[in-house]
Amino acid sequence: MECSHRFPKTSRDVSLKELGKRLAEFAEVRGWEQYHSPRNLLLALVGEVGELSEIFQWKGEVAKGLPNWSREEKEHLEEEISDVLLYLVRLADVCGLDLGQAALSKLVKNAHKYPVTPSQTST
Repeated sequence: MECSHRFPKTSRDVSLKELGKRLAEFAEVRGWEQYHSPRNLLLALVGEVGELSEIFQWKGEVAKGLPNWSREEKEHLEEEISDVLLYLVRLADVCGLDLGQAALSKLVKNAHKYPVTPSQTST
């Protein structure tokens, strides 16, 4: 986002609700709400996932923490992951969904669907 004075880079945790509010404000002041239909946001999200995929396309397996990546490569990855997150948060907001609560509910459902077996807990 171009408004670094309004959105300083910090290390504090940011809630999905706060991101949603800031995205709504960002779109409102630019007159973009008219374009932010669920369909349009989904298509934009898919495009951003494609851009994210391109970063990994020819790298093969990548080690956790990206130890062999340059600062520029990590920054590019950070930007593309952020684009995906921002479109996802905006899509959920436009659809009237609480993304954080939905994600927590999904974790609970997945815990029931995929219970831990004794072989997974033994060391």
